[in-house]
Amino acid sequence: MRLISRLLAATALTLAFGTAAASAKTLVYCSEGSPEGFDPALYTAGTTFDASSRAVYNRLVEFKHGSTEIEPGLAESWEVSEDGTEYTFKLRPDVKFQTTDFFTPTRALNADDVIYSFERQLSGDNAWNQYVPGASWEYFNGMGFPDLIKSIEKVDDLTVKFTLNRPEAPFLADLAMDFASIMSKEYADQLEANGNMEQLNQQPLGTGPFQFVAYQPDAVIRYKAHPDYWAGKQPIDDLVFAITSDASVRAQKLLANECQIMPYPNAADVASMKDNDALNVLEQEGLNVAYMAYNTTQAPFDKVEVRKALNMAINKEAIIDAVFQGAAVPAKNPIPPTMWSYNDAIKDDPYDPEAAKKMLEEAGVTDLSMKIWAMPVSRPYMLNARRAAELMQADLQKIGVNSEVVSYEWGEYLDKSKAKDRDGAVMLGWTGDNGDPDNFLDTLLGCDAVGGNNRAQWCNEEFDALVSKAKEISDQGERAKLYEQAQEVFKREAPWLTIDHSTVVMPMQKSVQNFVQDPLGYHRFDGVDLAE
Repeated sequence: MRLISRLLAATALTLAFGTAAASAKTLVYCSEGSPEGFDPALYTAGTTFDASSRAVYNRLVEFKHGSTEIEPGLAESWEVSEDGTEYTFKLRPDVKFQTTDFFTPTRALNADDVIYSFERQLSGDNAWNQYVPGASWEYFNGMGFPDLIKSIEKVDDLTVKFTLNRPEAPFLADLAMDFASIMSKEYADQLEANGNMEQLNQQPLGTGPFQFVAYQPDAVIRYKAHPDYWAGKQPIDDLVFAITSDASVRAQKLLANECQIMPYPNAADVASMKDNDALNVLEQEGLNVAYMAYNTTQAPFDKVEVRKALNMAINKEAIIDAVFQGAAVPAKNPIPPTMWSYNDAIKDDPYDPEAAKKMLEEAGVTDLSMKIWAMPVSRPYMLNARRAAELMQADLQKIGVNSEVVSYEWGEYLDKSKAKDRDGAVMLGWTGDNGDPDNFLDTLLGCDAVGGNNRAQWCNEEFDALVSKAKEISDQGERAKLYEQAQEVFKREAPWLTIDHSTVVMPMQKSVQNFVQDPLGYHRFDGVDLAE
């Protein structure tokens, strides 16, 4: 009945947007989940970024399509001081914000917009710092930006200078990330004056290739091409996100051409998709990792022996066979093997249930019961978290550990899993945001990220010192040595069960042209066209 109801809902959606979907210049994307909101600086999920920053906004610098290489964005050029602490950006002239039903801009982009976009995250005294109650600015704070940024100055209308307290090797790449999207201060000022500040997170407005039209929660998001986009109007006139959490339903809709692109198909469906003459199936080794984070502040998970024992009890190969049908490799490190500084010399915790049982006994842990948190949505690094969690549950039972699989709606899952007193172990993962090891090691495991992206609540002084020092060095070879040492500390202390690194599969109708699969996991539709 659940599948039938979802198919009926899909049919209703097709009828509702049938005319648009039939148009050669309307692209329907079967998104895997709903966005948490539309202000990308508040969140860290790729589902949210696809719906907000990657469609509606731009950043000072951008990643080239299909690459981790930096290129000019809203800044047409920049200069960096010799000591690496001053970054001066020259903005493009005459960049127009989108004109929508809810706001008409009166001026082009200027330095005030850039300063507003960062100051609201930087200063607790800023009126926008808590416009969403409890806003934690996860990326900005988790990456240590409040300590890093000394000042942001308006040199003139088209020039902005960032002064840092110390050199930061990945700083430019960090500014290409979603949290650094540039907002309209004029729009924000109007919302503040009207007492309607929360609208910023509900009706986004930026300089990007597509402008927001409407959102029906858990069903559909509609956009249209920004006619005055600084890089040129897009080939697609209308972009529709058809929110479809079930991978089987996404596949049905793709095959029926009710949507033209879908992410994260079930592994069992990939072979038949490759055999379908109507489809193109792109594949790419993912810059990702799936993991299960123990809450290292809660007994008995505060004991490294317990974490190591649980790691040895779980058969990762069986998970990869069942969930990915082999289209993934077991993970032993918190960064993927395709990333520079990957420490291949590290030995993984072996699958050894008997040794795991003995280690628990020696740690004085008996009758252990725990929760395994399973994501409710498909992600590139974990296509079916419920199935993976059930396999873990069976493995743990073999060593006398009772476990309960729990889940929540995606936004609630992400929010609840950050809690410092969270019980059990939470399954999550990461796709690199900027191609730098810092984006995994510091962002997910650094002390500044505890209570945010650091779901293990793990603050290890030795590890933190290594990754902090690596950020201040410009030489990649020297940085790599420090990151290799940090991976050794991580493996010794085992705050996570590292599960897999996956191959990312993107099936689409052959009518789709110029879609580029991105190593950073982006789903971008600028430049994409549909054949007539």
